[in-house]
Amino acid sequence: MNKSISRRSGGQILVDALRIHGVKRAFCVPGESYLAVLDALHDVQEEIDLVVCRQEGGAAYMAEAYGKLTGEPGICFVTRGPGATNASVGVHTAFQDSTPMILFIGQVARDQQYREAFQEIDFRQMFGPLAKWVVQIDDTRRIPELISQAFHRAVNGRPGPVVVALPEDMLTELAQVSDAGPFKRVLMTPAAEQLTAMQQLLERSERPLMVLGGSGWDAESVHDIRLFAEQQDIPVAASFRCQDLFDNRHPNYVGDLGFAASAPLLSAVKEADLLLVVGSRMGEVSTGGYAALEIPVPRQTLIHIHQGIEELGRVYQPALAINSSMSTFAKSASKLPAAAPGKNSEWTRTLNSHYQQNLERSPSPGNVQMADIIAWLNRRLPDDAILTNGAGNYAVWLQRFYQFRQYRTQLGPTNGSMGYGVPAAVAAKLTCPERVVVSFSGDGCFLMNGQEIATAAQYGANVIFVVINNGMYGTIRMHQERNYPGRVSGTDLHNPDFVALAQAYGLHGELVTVTAGFQPAFERCLAMSRPCLIEVRVDPEALTPRLSLSQIRAQSSKQ
Repeated sequence: MNKSISRRSGGQILVDALRIHGVKRAFCVPGESYLAVLDALHDVQEEIDLVVCRQEGGAAYMAEAYGKLTGEPGICFVTRGPGATNASVGVHTAFQDSTPMILFIGQVARDQQYREAFQEIDFRQMFGPLAKWVVQIDDTRRIPELISQAFHRAVNGRPGPVVVALPEDMLTELAQVSDAGPFKRVLMTPAAEQLTAMQQLLERSERPLMVLGGSGWDAESVHDIRLFAEQQDIPVAASFRCQDLFDNRHPNYVGDLGFAASAPLLSAVKEADLLLVVGSRMGEVSTGGYAALEIPVPRQTLIHIHQGIEELGRVYQPALAINSSMSTFAKSASKLPAAAPGKNSEWTRTLNSHYQQNLERSPSPGNVQMADIIAWLNRRLPDDAILTNGAGNYAVWLQRFYQFRQYRTQLGPTNGSMGYGVPAAVAAKLTCPERVVVSFSGDGCFLMNGQEIATAAQYGANVIFVVINNGMYGTIRMHQERNYPGRVSGTDLHNPDFVALAQAYGLHGELVTVTAGFQPAFERCLAMSRPCLIEVRVDPEALTPRLSLSQIRAQSSKQ
């Protein structure tokens, strides 16, 4: 591009850069520190949709969910100080989920720095461990250069969040500067000899297992990796909250390595003689606290494919490391010769049968059976429905009993961050208005960012918000009962009337107190032309799909 442009303010130069880089939507909470950007956005309302949120944490979560859903950098604007600290939760989520995202923060004027001015923070120090890159633009003339670098860093290699601080006076300063061109993705391709080595290791294996995860996927690469799995007849597991990378109804699917993982699947990871890990970092959750693989050299033959070179050998030393983009690896792998007929069939069918058994439901205490509700949704929802959730024991029912069928139908934080489900669903519905979007939250999880249902109402994001209310922080209570049985402290909640709260925000509200009440309530919500909320009151005893609160306490008391 690089053509000379007339004098513009820093805010105008920045917004022009966003347009050039293809930004179509941004999420924000307004602040006086970046008024010049808001003013410049006023002139491009037809090109960039600015979604105004209620709290910076919600705005950052929406940007992260947008990045996860689309593969394009999610854009978020917040003000300095408290605004930035609130937004940090979304940056941490984007970092651990490898989601492309750019957080723009208004900053104090340059001549006020290092005095602890009003709301001043050194964002390079604050966000250093949380982001791929942190930069403060002090020279208005460098905006095109540094914004270009921000986009390239966010999407290439292992994707992740970039933080850009914008001094207030820099944004109002006039400058004459040339614009940069749009960012470009850099695709890494596996070498032919690496593919040959992988094929030879697969041929020698007797119990191979492929684990899919991470980011950088798209619909085509998900299709290609399915072809590869079929040709090799290899069992496929998903890492934590990456279940939508492989059709869960496929005969080669064997389950997810999350908190709802079955004991047979965890055993299979240890029993496998070859692990083909594609995209996943194989973090704490997916390895059962790093217990499934020995560190630094796993007992299993490890083939690790990752787009971030720094991840290869970081924790586990692989027998074969391949630095590749997901799309190019999946395409190349799908063209390899098929395995000998029947080579892995018995092993694959055995693991799939264990997965099918894990879908079987047992009664839980109380009048509401969450397993039955999720199983009904599994039958009722279209294949492209998007389901979101935050963190909490309630999510285990969703992870275990719902079968994801298509790519990008699951939005959940792998960093276990509460409050994610509501804003993620709003972003998803605004991005894909034609698709059904269902948000799941526990009562504690919902109240962390539940105010973003006001954003849903304002912008017509017709999400169905499901709030699972058991009157406590369930996950912490579970750990409390295991470690300090009967000594309840700090985990009880006194909740509002969620239906009345939803109605106050302009949503349609439903209350479900028995299992049979969920289906008609959900159907009524589907027929509505506005956001809806369903409060599902569950028995506090129904703490997990496998054990009740009393059973957990009794087991712990005997130890």
